[in-house]
Amino acid sequence: MEIEKNYRINSLFEFYAPLLTSKQHQYIQLYYADDYSLGEIAEEFNVSRQAVYDNIKRTEVILEDYEKKLQLYHNFQKRNALADQLSAYIKQHYADDAQLIALINALEQNEAE
Repeated sequence: MEIEKNYRINSLFEFYAPLLTSKQHQYIQLYYADDYSLGEIAEEFNVSRQAVYDNIKRTEVILEDYEKKLQLYHNFQKRNALADQLSAYIKQHYADDAQLIALINALEQNEAE
């Protein structure tokens, strides 16, 4: 469960980081992406562990609220699933069509960027 939550928060952070304040951005980056402990972040910013914890929890709620309203991550996942289905279908039924294979590969690469 913890790994799934970390993955989700990191994913939401990728989409919504520009909407966060500088402090929110730094705390989430350090905690989730860079794997800092609450104590390490507190020491870095000269605040209490509780202050860091509270900020991170509030920011998690904010990220989930952005996702609830904007659904950027959800739509990204849907597009990836459809692209995977399309790719599998093309490779199964049109394996000899080099141009079609190149186009689907370009689509996949574009989505990964």
